[in-house]
Amino acid sequence: MSATRNPDPARRSERSRQAVLGAARELVTEVGYAKVSIEAIAARAGVGKQTIYRWWRSKGAVIFDAFLALSEGAEGVVLPDTGDIEADLKLVMRATAAEFADPEFEAPIRALNMEIVNDPELAAQYHEKLAAPVDEAKRERLRSAQRAGQLAADADLDLVLDLLYAPIYQRWLTRSGPLTAEYADALVDAALRAFRP
Repeated sequence: MSATRNPDPARRSERSRQAVLGAARELVTEVGYAKVSIEAIAARAGVGKQTIYRWWRSKGAVIFDAFLALSEGAEGVVLPDTGDIEADLKLVMRATAAEFADPEFEAPIRALNMEIVNDPELAAQYHEKLAAPVDEAKRERLRSAQRAGQLAADADLDLVLDLLYAPIYQRWLTRSGPLTAEYADALVDAALRAFRP
């Protein structure tokens, strides 16, 4: 006598959730944020609109989670620490520039930024779940460099991060120049000149 097996609703829900996130990423890349709708995401994912609204309160929240899933979250982020702050920062900054230049990442990042500007709740969620943990990992790597005597002991670590990352963000936001490995290296060189002991 064979036992009847009931479908696992958690597995079905996770499959639907992943389908929604994938559909949101695809649509943002294909048609741009403004033309993406909850209806289009639901149709692409093969779920009902009510399924999406059960998990997310807005299109922006879906896009945020799609981006977060693409970035594999921020928990447990650790920057490389080989003992050479210049080499480690260049590796990280080159990866950052490449990520911003990658069309698969760029479309959801732009969409997310549009939503964050107009949605304080989403901005707070972004800061809590992604920006704050990543920034703390960056500061920890800089603290390690301070302990090794590679950065000035009194360096303002938030200012170091601003000098490293704000130019990349500005160039990306305004599309004012290419995001290359050479540009990333130049930012690291400039920041280290300013903050070495």
